[in-house]
Amino acid sequence: MQIKQTLLIAGIAVAAAGAIGATATVALAQADGGTNDAMAAPRPATSLVAAVGAAENAAAGYATRAEYERTKTGWAYDVEVVSGSKVFDVRVDAASGKILSTLEDQADQGDEADEDGADHRD
Repeated sequence: MQIKQTLLIAGIAVAAAGAIGATATVALAQADGGTNDAMAAPRPATSLVAAVGAAENAAAGYATRAEYERTKTGWAYDVEVVSGSKVFDVRVDAASGKILSTLEDQADQGDEADEDGADHRD
């Protein structure tokens, strides 16, 4: 079993989007054929750092992975947190910084479970 200790820093693209401006960012994404969807992501009210901190507090552990993504109900951070011998998937609302859900991860299934919404209820 390979342990993933990767922290995806989607916030870098979001910070760049804020510096450039949302309109220019969308134009850049369209100009290059729209291949980088991160450029079209809106700047969240809650920073990546704040979301990771909230998730670590909620699950009483340390974050090993974080993603900023669009869900059925809006933009959110999905943070994987290790707490003792358990791993939790914590979803943080990007607008409010509130914890939307904390679920124990039964097995590392990569992003497939996140993409189809199996880990969190939207």
